[in-house]
Amino acid sequence: MASSEADDVLDERAGDRRANDREADDRRASDPRRARRLRRRAAARGGMPADWRPKVIALDIDGTLLKWVEGTGATSEVMTEAVKEAVRRAYDAGAHIVLASGRSPHGMTRVADLLDLPRDGEDRLWIVASNGAVIVRYPPLDVVHEELFDAGPAVRAIMADQPSALVAVEERGVGYRLNDHFPPGELSGEMTLVDVEELVKEPVSRVIIRNPAASAEEFMEMGRRIGLQGISYVVGWTAWLDLTPIGVSKASGLSYVVDQLGLEPSDVLAIGDGRNDLEMFAWAGRSVAMGQSIPEVLEAADAVTLSVEEDGAAVEISRWF
Repeated sequence: MASSEADDVLDERAGDRRANDREADDRRASDPRRARRLRRRAAARGGMPADWRPKVIALDIDGTLLKWVEGTGATSEVMTEAVKEAVRRAYDAGAHIVLASGRSPHGMTRVADLLDLPRDGEDRLWIVASNGAVIVRYPPLDVVHEELFDAGPAVRAIMADQPSALVAVEERGVGYRLNDHFPPGELSGEMTLVDVEELVKEPVSRVIIRNPAASAEEFMEMGRRIGLQGISYVVGWTAWLDLTPIGVSKASGLSYVVDQLGLEPSDVLAIGDGRNDLEMFAWAGRSVAMGQSIPEVLEAADAVTLSVEEDGAAVEISRWF
């Protein structure tokens, strides 16, 4: 889609949303913590220079760079030329491209390869994997930072509430250890079946909990009901729960990367579509939600681009490069 056409579509959709703005503002004002956060973000945006241009582009993968396969919890491992060209254009202009996803590291390197980045002889890419718990450089795959935690108590509490749940722990660079097979296409690499106690007997960087028979809303209610303590957790589009160390998120992982680059959060453009992007949105200089995102994500972003089906990531990047 051409840039001017994309702008027209975005303007039209913005107009459709304006009718609900007052109601949304009333909801925000009724939550003091949210109101304070919005005031801080507004002040920060007001202090950004008129010639601001991102020095770092943090990109979610599934639902942002790659399209969802309808009726599944998986995405197509095919990237459109429009997205590839926009990302490469920003990279060639000097922007640091950082992939940030809930995927394991080995599930993200394929996406870097699809982008054909980095080019021969150039500095390796930074990758924020496992929702911020694992930071790697690529290629070759080199883990430079990892956060571990004891997932045993949380997993046992969840299994007591959801005895049929599927549990997986990443085996970095290999695949997953899991208590039973996940739906096709949801995990990649080698799969090794073990019992749940074996999965959590050692500290881990991330645990995935999945129940194909439940809904995302049921998983969110479960998290509130059993009061998961000492961990961070995020519910995905489906009944998919990621457990990570407390305080770990895409934002914490990106903060590590930006520190290494000698830059600031205000230098970052973050694009995503899921609940696991919320901390990243609150942290980055500019946050942009994909058009198909759920209301919670749309509301948290500074701006909304077109959907992944309409190459929304390419549209946003093309505003700057």
